[in-house]
This record gives sequence, C-alpha cells and structure tokens, in this order.
Amino acid sequence: MTQTLLDYDAEAGRYDATRGGVPRARAAADAVLRLVPPGARTLLDLACGTGLVTERLDRPGLRVYGADASAGMARKAHERVPGGVVLADARRLPLPDASVDVVSAVWLLHLVPFADAIVAEAARVLRPGGALIVTVDKDAAHDVGSDVDRVLGPYRTHERSADRADRVTAEAASRGLDPAGETRFTGHGQGSTPRRVAANLRRGHYASWFRGDTATVGALCAELAGLPDQDRPRDDPEYRLVSYLRRGPRG
Repeated sequence: MTQTLLDYDAEAGRYDATRGGVPRARAAADAVLRLVPPGARTLLDLACGTGLVTERLDRPGLRVYGADASAGMARKAHERVPGGVVLADARRLPLPDASVDVVSAVWLLHLVPFADAIVAEAARVLRPGGALIVTVDKDAAHDVGSDVDRVLGPYRTHERSADRADRVTAEAASRGLDPAGETRFTGHGQGSTPRRVAANLRRGHYASWFRGDTATVGALCAELAGLPDQDRPRDDPEYRLVSYLRRGPRG
C-alpha cells in the first residue's frame, strides 16, 4: 500500500480537535518534563505542530522553543509560543553545534523515512549532558488488545517502523547518546472505533504497519463492520517516551 500523508498546512486549523486536544497534550507535556534533566535551561520541541504540547512544557528556568516544517502549523504555534517558533526542517536546524539542553520530538519519528537523520541532527545541537526525548513504537502502542485489534492482528507488522525503539537506540548510540530513562503517558481521545479504523484502512492511513492488499482491505472492512458498538472508542493507547543523554561533561 502507498502511505497517504497529511497536508499539515491544510490540517493546522482542525488538527488539535482530531488529536485528543488539551488532555492528550497535557499528558504528553507532563511526560516530557519528567525526563528533562535538572538544570536544563533550553528546550527545542521538534515538529511542534500547533504548539499545543509546546506551550505546556512549562517549568521554572526552562526556556522553550518550537520548530516545524509546516508553515501553517508554525503560524498556529506562534500564537501559543510568541517569538519562540521557527519554520525549519528537523534534519537541518538553524542552530549552532551544542547550543541547547533538551530536544524533544513527540509523535514525529514514526511519520518519516529519515528518523536517523533527525536523531543525528538532535545530537549535533545538544550540549554535552543534554537530552534527546522522543516517542518510540507509536504504531505498536495502538494495539490495546481490543476486538478491533484482534481483527487487525494478523496484518500488523512493525518491521518497517521508523520509530522502533531498538533502531532509535542504535542510531542514538552511534551519535553519542546513551539511554537515560523512559516513561509512558495516555493518548487521550485516541482509542479506535471499528467504523473509523475501516475508513482509515480504505484511505491507506496505516501503510507504516499494515501488510495486505486491496482485497484484504475489503475483507477486513467487512469484518470490522460486523463488530458491535461501531462508534464506541476502545481503550486509549499508552505511548512510550524515552530519553538519551549526550555524552560528555555538562558545561
């Protein structure tokens, strides 16, 4: 299947409402802050989107910035983090080497085929002792053992997942970043429904993990249509967030 990518400029105005809104953003921000090293003074939030998470990365003494490659998203984020948002590709940040204490990337690495390049660029801009904090295994988190998941199970694969934890950890190690801790948080409002999953299958939204052809999609959609409570959300996923520290003494 060919993956269908969102037009993030067009989605900016309605993005928050379709992604769990404030409860999900608050849970994500709280989780990131749990992993921010003591004494960190600057944090760059990559792919900050509308800034809903970014503005909640609030801690005394911590200056927070955002970066996003979508002009529409960056404009929305600027409303929430005035003067703290830059339009930038996460692979080519407009920052000097060793210039920030923390780089966060929530729900980013699973979206792109160049996760390694993002990890490498984060390592470049981090000061010694600084932390890269990223979500990993996002697709796997959405398998919560529900009836919907039992239908999809035989067609799931995480072999291609760009944010697979072992891959991220290996790339981080090659860039001088060592595992330092992890936490989890609830993806509020992200529980699947049979009807929504069927619609997303037809649109090709699950190309990162779905192994099946067009005929398979049709058969799965028919099976999903037979499940009860077509619009009742199943359990919310629990996302995994990990941190990696840049080797070397902190300045």
